[in-house]
Amino acid sequence: MIEESPNVRPTHVIAVGNQKGGVGKTTTCCHLAAALGEMGRRCLVWDLDMNHGATRHFGIPPETFLGTFEVLMGEEMPEDVLVTPEDEGVDLPVNVHLISARRNLEKIDHALMTKSKFVFLQDVLIKPLRSLYGKYDYVFLDTAPNATTPTIAAYKAAKWFVLTAMPDPFAIAGLTDALHDIEDAQNNGNDSLRLLGVVLAGVDKRTRLANTLNSYVEETFTVAPTESLKFTTTISRSTVVPQAQKIGKTVLQTDSTHKVAEQYRALAREIEARIAQIEGREKETNVSLDYIQQEVVDGQAG
Repeated sequence: MIEESPNVRPTHVIAVGNQKGGVGKTTTCCHLAAALGEMGRRCLVWDLDMNHGATRHFGIPPETFLGTFEVLMGEEMPEDVLVTPEDEGVDLPVNVHLISARRNLEKIDHALMTKSKFVFLQDVLIKPLRSLYGKYDYVFLDTAPNATTPTIAAYKAAKWFVLTAMPDPFAIAGLTDALHDIEDAQNNGNDSLRLLGVVLAGVDKRTRLANTLNSYVEETFTVAPTESLKFTTTISRSTVVPQAQKIGKTVLQTDSTHKVAEQYRALAREIEARIAQIEGREKETNVSLDYIQQEVVDGQAG
């Protein structure tokens, strides 16, 4: 996990995922970055999926730029492969940059092991992310829907994790598998990783499946008897999302007043508020612990 410094811009590293494909993971990742970018936040979307969903979502031909493979191999620094609005033919949302992915990510395990017998595959994101700290308000790690090396590395390097789900017969299994991976990361080197919340997308509230998924998340993902980790904002099912994806845009760019665009803006505000709330609690706890420790020291001195 990236260490914070009080002298630079705080950077929130958020992995977005689910161990099932087709549940709005990449769509949520890209739209959250776009919504936060509208709010003046500097955002980076890092595509860690060999199927390069985030790259295509932003209308970038996958073979156009060097990206994730070269950074994980140590051949390029993240800053040198950034895709920005200044690049020719690129039309990213305001304040959003991208590190793109290509099909060569399929070969990353073999390539890393060939390079060095001593490389720890699950730690390959930590150093590159550290070099970006202070340059972005948010770094979104768009993970693959399976336990690839870049996906597991995201669990090991992120501070926050956002789970996504759509009303689907296998949605619950995907959420459960991802939750186990979060717990594994917490027990194996990243004890600071926190599940920030669960986003329900593609929701038609009239359907039984949507209601079942909503009830399951409400009951399962809680931190207190009355505090659910499900975000209040849900993303409605709408044709505007695939229509925007077809032309490499977000709904905030193609139909900025649509209710789905407004929902992503509301979700972005909710994420900011939740991070602030959790960090506030942690700060209060640390202050209390420091006070208790000082009281003990003073008592021993007396």
